[in-house]
Amino acid sequence: MSVHNHEKMGWNLDNSYSRLPHAYYSNQSLNRVSEPRLVIFNKRLAQDLGLNETILAEEGLNILAGNLAPDGAKPLAQAYAGHQFGNFTMLGDGRAVLLGEQMTPKGECFDIQLKGSGRTVFSRGGDGRAALGPMLREYIMSEAMFGLGIPTTRSLAVVTTGEPVYRETTLDGAVLTRVAASHIRVGTFQYAAQMGEFDHLKALADYTIQRHYPKVAEAKYPYLSLLENVIKHQVELITKWQLVGFIHGVMNTDNMSISGETIDYGPCAFMDTYDPATVFSSIDRQGRYAYGNQPYIAAWNLARFAETLIPLLSEDKEQALELAQQAIESFGPLYEQAYLAGMAEKLGIFQKEEKDEELVKTLLKLMEQHKVDYTNTFRALTLEQYEQSDFYQSSEFKEWQRQWQVRLDNQKESKQEAKLLMKSKNPAIIPRNHRVEEALEAAVMDEDFTVMEKLLEVLSDPFAYSDKQNEFTKLPKNDEGYQTYCGT
Repeated sequence: MSVHNHEKMGWNLDNSYSRLPHAYYSNQSLNRVSEPRLVIFNKRLAQDLGLNETILAEEGLNILAGNLAPDGAKPLAQAYAGHQFGNFTMLGDGRAVLLGEQMTPKGECFDIQLKGSGRTVFSRGGDGRAALGPMLREYIMSEAMFGLGIPTTRSLAVVTTGEPVYRETTLDGAVLTRVAASHIRVGTFQYAAQMGEFDHLKALADYTIQRHYPKVAEAKYPYLSLLENVIKHQVELITKWQLVGFIHGVMNTDNMSISGETIDYGPCAFMDTYDPATVFSSIDRQGRYAYGNQPYIAAWNLARFAETLIPLLSEDKEQALELAQQAIESFGPLYEQAYLAGMAEKLGIFQKEEKDEELVKTLLKLMEQHKVDYTNTFRALTLEQYEQSDFYQSSEFKEWQRQWQVRLDNQKESKQEAKLLMKSKNPAIIPRNHRVEEALEAAVMDEDFTVMEKLLEVLSDPFAYSDKQNEFTKLPKNDEGYQTYCGT
């Protein structure tokens, strides 16, 4: 690559995380791969980042593969801790390297991280590599979430390495370039608390405020305000997950981002048949991270975050504990309010009333009893197009439908306005599990990326309600027993 083109590539990297105390990271040498090949590249995201997508895709391959650091990069692996399925452990980037923070033309700041880029000091015996399938899966799922308007990390590219990755079988190695508001996690603060250095904890909190919640710095109690803002953003995030039937699958504290983004697309999936007990993760045998548990786990994780801030909230420990407790107790009411308001909008209701809660609960109960598809039910309500099924023909649904229509008639907004609201809140399509697996199989087994590209195209605008999306609304012949795995 010429120096001229390296400059024209558009990298404008800062390394603010490296200015934190060194305990939070380890400087990292790049681990070269033998035969990098670009398999998918996100041109729109590259443009938004201020990168020259043509030069980067053609001549920046070694950067995306982890063979070469871009100008201004200071590669490092971040340290953090976490409760994994409730058990605390010290962790860190075992297979990821942060190149730096890209400063965009709009003045925004995004982490540029290589995932699957090789061993770090935190690898704990692992090879630090990733297989092609899981990296493509994260690409699909993160970009689908972005299309749904849900805060998320993004995927810039996936590059195969030309080297095998040994798991249960031998797999093709790959590196994903992940873009995030930051990789500061609840687990990062737990790591700080475990170190027990007040100055280090304060430095992390001040950095987090400056990077994500700058207005908090002006508050009378900035660290309490930080906690309250993180709670607010997590309420918004989890609400959006629940409204579209997204199941994260591994809500460990190291997978909860302080910025309020969805992070880590391991054993995640979207629910087909509505059932609050739905679990897809192969290792979640107790259902800890089931769909219906996600709000409770979010509150639990936030309580762990609040614990780390105790030394900053007040010199009086009792007062600090009381402030933290009050903040955490706000999660439940805030979530219930946001969720019911969101569900009302999915039903075309503009101004939520108290009786709407029963309308929502009755519908969900009927959906669970009749084992109907979550997304397609709301799509059918939006279009007023109902299949000849036992559910829609049942007297219970018809009575619910009558009550719903009365509710819509009693609001000042027109039926047309209600339908437009519903179309903006109910996606016509989601990345259904069988469609994702179909795309991955074609890519990994046959090196055919056209299936994935077509899927990504329709997922980029899930609220379009276009004819070309119709085939992607179809249910799998059999979704029983579908499982996902932590991609390693």
